[in-house]
Amino acid sequence: MPPKRASLKRKISHCDETNEQDVPESVGKTKKKSVTKAEKNNTTKSFFSEKSKSKPSACASQSYKHWLIKSEPNSRIENSVEMKFSFNDLQSSPNQTSSWDGVRNYQARNFLRDQMKPGQDVFFYHSNCKEPGIVGICQVVKEGYPDHTQFDSKNPHFDSSSQKDNPKWFMVDVKLVRPLKRFISLAELKGLHQAHLKSGGPLQKLGLFTRPRLSVQPITDGLID
Repeated sequence: MPPKRASLKRKISHCDETNEQDVPESVGKTKKKSVTKAEKNNTTKSFFSEKSKSKPSACASQSYKHWLIKSEPNSRIENSVEMKFSFNDLQSSPNQTSSWDGVRNYQARNFLRDQMKPGQDVFFYHSNCKEPGIVGICQVVKEGYPDHTQFDSKNPHFDSSSQKDNPKWFMVDVKLVRPLKRFISLAELKGLHQAHLKSGGPLQKLGLFTRPRLSVQPITDGLID
């Protein structure tokens, strides 16, 4: 956690799709562990049962109710600003809550602005690191509102074309729920995804591989069930 907590929201870079490499070459080089079909099914079931027990808000009009968000856990300085934000940083934030700012992709922006609602569960994914993967669960506690970094000329996510009376970029607030019982690596998820492509299983549609550059991704109810 950076020393100055009060400035954390202005420093973190959760979702800069242009910098994401979330299906890195290193994944292809990772030695795969041989697992049986039963083990793969058990892993999938245990992973997607790692949900918060809190009751989500009613969002009948929403297409999605579960999400995956990506953030960089390792230090990266851009324009003299620390861009990292790890699951531990969220844990150290005031009230274990942070705004999810810095998204500069229109599809991800639309998810934040229009579909992410308080009470929905979110998987926290570490990206751009030696071993990418899902580390914990958080929850949306405030629905989409204008991202303050777009108006800050000193912030790497400043957007001079955005106006306060007509903002282009939005963010939500998320609150830590708990770490996963075990780390779920990208390499493991890739193996499951490839197996499900052949078997027709639910992980064939996992956004990490069908939309790998999106840093805010929906997870369908079919994957959760």
